Amino acid sequence: MEQAAGCPAVGGSYPQKNAEILSSQYGINLFLAGLLLTFAWAVHAVGISKSHLLSYLITLMLIQLLWMLWYLCRSCTQRRLIRDKDTHAGARWLKCGITLFAVITLILDSFKIGYYIDFSNCLSPTEGIFPVTHAVHTILQVYFLWCHAKDVIQSFKTLERFGVIHSVFTNLLLWTNGVLTESKHQLNEHKERLITLGFGNITIVLDDHAPQCNCTTTTLCSIFSQGIYYLYPFNIEYHILASTMLYVLWKNIGRKVEHHQQNKTPFKFHGITVGMIFGLIVLTSTIAIVVVYLIQIGGSKIKSELALTMFYLHAIFVLALMCTAGIVALLIYRLEDRSLDNSKNPARKLDAELLVGTAAGSWLLSWGSILAIICAQGHPKYTWYNLPYSVLVIIEKYIQNLFIIESIHREQEKVNDDIKTLRIVTISRGTTLSLTPLYKEIYNGRGARDSGDIPCLFKGTICGRENDGAGVAKEETSQDNSLVMRSASDFSFCSRNSVTNNKRRILKNIAAFLFLCNLSLWIPPAFGCRPEYDNGLEEIVFGFEPWIIVVNLAMPFSIFYRMHSAASLFEVNCKT
Repeated sequence: MEQAAGCPAVGGSYPQKNAEILSSQYGINLFLAGLLLTFAWAVHAVGISKSHLLSYLITLMLIQLLWMLWYLCRSCTQRRLIRDKDTHAGARWLKCGITLFAVITLILDSFKIGYYIDFSNCLSPTEGIFPVTHAVHTILQVYFLWCHAKDVIQSFKTLERFGVIHSVFTNLLLWTNGVLTESKHQLNEHKERLITLGFGNITIVLDDHAPQCNCTTTTLCSIFSQGIYYLYPFNIEYHILASTMLYVLWKNIGRKVEHHQQNKTPFKFHGITVGMIFGLIVLTSTIAIVVVYLIQIGGSKIKSELALTMFYLHAIFVLALMCTAGIVALLIYRLEDRSLDNSKNPARKLDAELLVGTAAGSWLLSWGSILAIICAQGHPKYTWYNLPYSVLVIIEKYIQNLFIIESIHREQEKVNDDIKTLRIVTISRGTTLSLTPLYKEIYNGRGARDSGDIPCLFKGTICGRENDGAGVAKEETSQDNSLVMRSASDFSFCSRNSVTNNKRRILKNIAAFLFLCNLSLWIPPAFGCRPEYDNGLEEIVFGFEPWIIVVNLAMPFSIFYRMHSAASLFEVNCKT
């Protein structure tokens, strides 16, 4: 009878597994078709124009909009039903982050609409329809993620799998389109800078997709065209964050969730002053370096070389500090004896895979630079700083990945921060009193006022008080009730708790420092400060076109790594 009862459950898993495989294959083919179309437009393939690519993306967004509207309507009609939730998915700080990027993306769409209006005489109608559709898509998607990122879908599972995976790869294609557009703009600027560095033997051919007509309002056109490229980094981060949140939603479809309450981990500034101060110093100096770099690079050969030297020295110093901080954190973990949480968690698994996977992008660039320095026949002075910089990039990400992955897998302490180990045994006339108040309430000298038995901790003494509801002779009651024993480990409570708090304080400061450092290192490549383009040595060794292809493929992953690391370190700081 048990086998017969179990057979339907086992057999029922096969259709869902098939639906998962079919939906993933549908998404991959959707992405590959769009990727090929994007590549064809980038290389000016015959018969392929930008309007074809935008039409494809508009169609995908409209399909996703229809699915999200259907899901939202169905959720409203079934609002009374109790749904399973994945408490680890869609954290509030992650939603706030994606909302910020979405707001800037909406500004980008408004710039594109303005740009289309000014060049409407020679631009395809799709270039005006695309930003409007994208704005509506952004607003609805952010609302959807705020309301349903934690959902564990248990109905219409096959249909929902296709809808969610369609949304995942739609966002990935929009991310790819943004990366390519921004990279082409950066490449054009890079080709112009190479001339000032003396690399005149490299063929300079600008890849121009500018409209073939005059702008109706020259000033506005200049503002829109320049502003668009400064906003693209935020648009790129928005779409990659949305795709990761939707992927977790897809993995949670049909999943059986263990019903246990997750400890809330709010962010607190208390105790991380040192890490924040040093991190803010790094952030401020990085912004200054980027501003100077963008002003100096391309001005003259001397100015360009000084800009590159300044960038490398600053980056070497920051990376060395980050390596030191990561090593200290790992040493503290080695001194602690705490088990790891190996429970099934799609969000945590995806975080770890993204950290290692996206780090490979900058590792590829670093090894390319190291090989170029070794093999090059001539070495301008500034290129030697590239060697320690590239080595430190590899080491720093290796250490940081270890720290973050171990941090997100460590089990949280089950007892409040202020009291790690506290055992109180009180006996009243042979009967043990109930410890009904929370530990934190006990520590603060407050008990549940509606409780009959209220133990309290006040100025290092422990007493048992009994409220009889009539306010009669509390002193007599306290004399009748006596303390019988206190655990031997409580005598060393203060010292152990002090050591633990010191370790946690150090770890929180390290996480805060690394968080701001990763934000700092995200800024230079995101806003055009890319020495991999500008130092010119790699182009001589590998050839201009091959190296540019490598940089254009690896750089987006390197940029995303920094933002994803910052998000992960924020979570580590909250959990520590």
